[in-house]
Amino acid sequence: MAVDLLLGLQWGDEGKGKIVDVLTQNYNIIARFQGGPNAGHTLVFNGKKHVLHTIPSGIFHDNAINLVGNGVVIDPVIFKGELDKLDEQNIDYKKTLLISRKAHIILPTHRLLDAASEASKGKAKIGSTLKGIGPTYMDKTGRNGIRVGDLELSDWKERYRNLADKHESMIAFYNVDIEYNLKELEEEFFNAVEVLKSLTFIDSEEYIYQAQKDEKSILAEGAQGSLLDIDFGTYPFVTSSNTTAAGACTGLGVAPNKIGDVFGIFKAYTTRVGSGPFPTELFDEDGETMGRVGNEFGATTGRRRRCGWLDLVALKYACQVNGVTQLMMMKGDVLSGFKTLKVCTAYKYNGEEIAHLPYNIEPENVEPIYTEFKGWNEDLTGMSEASQLPSELNDYIAFLEKELEIPITIVSVGPDRKQTIFRN
Repeated sequence: MAVDLLLGLQWGDEGKGKIVDVLTQNYNIIARFQGGPNAGHTLVFNGKKHVLHTIPSGIFHDNAINLVGNGVVIDPVIFKGELDKLDEQNIDYKKTLLISRKAHIILPTHRLLDAASEASKGKAKIGSTLKGIGPTYMDKTGRNGIRVGDLELSDWKERYRNLADKHESMIAFYNVDIEYNLKELEEEFFNAVEVLKSLTFIDSEEYIYQAQKDEKSILAEGAQGSLLDIDFGTYPFVTSSNTTAAGACTGLGVAPNKIGDVFGIFKAYTTRVGSGPFPTELFDEDGETMGRVGNEFGATTGRRRRCGWLDLVALKYACQVNGVTQLMMMKGDVLSGFKTLKVCTAYKYNGEEIAHLPYNIEPENVEPIYTEFKGWNEDLTGMSEASQLPSELNDYIAFLEKELEIPITIVSVGPDRKQTIFRN
């Protein structure tokens, strides 16, 4: 049976967690395939907000298995914090949460390396979440990393010590003032590792292969967004993993010919956290309103998100590299009250009008070209049927579907799982 994918099409924060939670009722297995605690997937139901960083967003459903795949990097301390919050809600995760033995582990010194590296860049910093993600993936590709399966070996602490000592020498090389108490950090880390070891470790690629043979339905959950992909994003202001559809194949061990639907999620406008180019970014009252009404603060870092109009050039690019088959538009409710809406439909790039994403989209090279739409005033948050949506919003959706040549099958009109409208 084919594996469906769900991923973000912008710079992250599109609302993937909510939609995974909504769709979980249709799947037997939810599997995270990349990223780590730099993700912040927010779910709202029964009047409560829940934020997940590493655990798949289907964890609140009793009937679904939640798998942390080999492409994910795990910080045991943060993971334990997520488990503690699940314990408070009496979620029996030990029956439904599985972890790939091939997933890499974030050490305390990975986070320290991340902080030292970012501090050394000064004004050229990339806006890292400082969760140790980059250094962990560097150790993975450098063949130095420690994996979940290593925790089952008798010499894993010796392996840890060797790598941590190497990291400390690297931190000293950066020659920046990073104060830390490694002994305290390690005490917390080793305690969290023991909690991690109480969970079920599996050979995930074999597990998924057998699940497919048994006709189990699987949804692969991506983190971050396509424009943060290490290869196809706005490099170097990107994350350290492949956030696009191809990442699901390497992050779970799924064969390319076993991929089914690709669900692409995007906001009705655009946001970005941290540094990096952003052609449609707004610095006026409209941008301030988007941020305030949309509560645009990072679920992981708490940083204010930069806001701007929808960039159709970048969105087309993301649909193309992912092979998106269905689109899901989030936060349409945030745009209620705007007299005029704008969509970037082309760039003026070095004096020439283009409709594709070029190699460099820094502001000195790119100027967005906009198409304007009439806005709407209706409050969408109480609507539950597509027939209730204002005509101006339907016009907006119809234009996007025509330009992207992909159906928009879900429109989100609020953060709660109930505030989700399915379209034919």
